Amino acid sequence: MKVIRKILDDIKPNVQKGGKFEIFHSAFDAVETLFFVPDKVTIKGSHIRDGIDMKRTMIVVFIALIPALLFGMWNVGFQHFKSLGETVTLWPAFWYGFWKVLPIVIVTYVVGLGIEIIFAQKRGHDVNEGFFVSGILIPLVLPPDIPLWMVAVATAFAVIIGKEVFGGTGMNILNPALTARAFLFFAYPSFMSGDKVWISDKADAFSGATPLGDALVGNFDKLPNPMDMITGIIPGSIGETSIIAISIGALILLFTGVASWRILFSTIAGALIMGLLFNLWGYNDYMNLPAHYHLIMGGFAFGAVFMATDPVTASQTNKGKYIYGFLIGLLAVLIRVFNPAYPEGMMLAILLMNVFAPLIDYYVVASNINKRLKRVKA
Repeated sequence: MKVIRKILDDIKPNVQKGGKFEIFHSAFDAVETLFFVPDKVTIKGSHIRDGIDMKRTMIVVFIALIPALLFGMWNVGFQHFKSLGETVTLWPAFWYGFWKVLPIVIVTYVVGLGIEIIFAQKRGHDVNEGFFVSGILIPLVLPPDIPLWMVAVATAFAVIIGKEVFGGTGMNILNPALTARAFLFFAYPSFMSGDKVWISDKADAFSGATPLGDALVGNFDKLPNPMDMITGIIPGSIGETSIIAISIGALILLFTGVASWRILFSTIAGALIMGLLFNLWGYNDYMNLPAHYHLIMGGFAFGAVFMATDPVTASQTNKGKYIYGFLIGLLAVLIRVFNPAYPEGMMLAILLMNVFAPLIDYYVVASNINKRLKRVKA
C-alpha cells in the first residue's frame, strides 16, 4: 500500500486545482478513495460523528452481494451445460459463467462511473461511492444473454435520469438498478421476458422458462419444486435465483444494521397476506398458488433484501418503513396475479413505492405532530 500511496501522492499535485491535469481531478479522487480513507473533514454545518460512513456502508452491501454473484456465475454455466444435455462439474460451470458475467459487470462500471465522474467534475464535487454497489446490482438483475450495448444504454439511463438529474447519490428517488431494469423491460421487452433470454447459448429445443414464466402461461405443473427454487438451480436473472445466497446477504445486512429489518419483515408479510387472500378467493390457478411460492419465485427475495431496503429510496421513519415494505409485498403479488403482462411485479412495486416513500414519511411525521399538539392542548 505504501507504493500505491507514493504513486498517488506524486500524481496528486497535477490533478488539483491549477494543475496541468485539473480536468481529471474527479477521476483521481475516485481512485484515491478506493484505496484509502479520505483525509477530508466537515468544515461547516451540523454533522454527526459516527464510526460508519458511506464508504463502509457500500462495502458491507458489496460483501453481502458476493454470495449471490458467485452463485449466479456458477448457475449461468450450469444452466448452459444442462441445456446441452452435458454433465458438468463445479469449476467448468463457474468459469463459463464467470467469463459470461464479467463483461456485463465491466460495461456497467465503465459506463456508470464514467458518467458519474463527468458530472462530479462539472459540479466540482467528489465522486460518491453510491455506484460502487449499483454497478454490481445492475448485472445481477439482468439475464446472462443481454447484449452489452443494451447494458451500456440502460446504465447510462439509470445514472443520468434515475440519479444525477436529482442531484446524485443520496438525492435520487428511484433505485438506480431497478431503473435500469425497468428501462430495458419497457424498451426491449423481447430481451427481458420469454424463455429465450435466461440461459446463455442454450440448445434450441430446451425450454428456458423461469418459474414466473411458467406461471404466466398457466404451466403450474411445470413449476420447479420448492427446493430447486430455494437453492437457485433454475433459469433466471444472474443474481436472483438462489434464496440461500440471498439469505446469506440478508443476514450480513441485518447483522451490521445496514438494512432495515422493519422493511424486510413487512415486505414478506405483505406478500404472504396478499397470497393468502388470493388463496381464499381461488378464482384461477394463479390465485390458488401457495402463498409462500411468491417469496421464492422471480426476483422477490432479491428485491426485498437489496432493493426495498435501499436507505436512500426507502421510507425513513420507523412506522413508515412498515407501511412502505407492506405495500411493496402486497403490490408485488397483486401485479403478478392480476397483470400477467408484468410477471415480475416486484420491480414495479418497489419503483412505485420509491415514489411514494416521501409521502408516507410526510404523513407519519404529520400524524406524530398532531398527536403531540393534542396532548399539549389537553
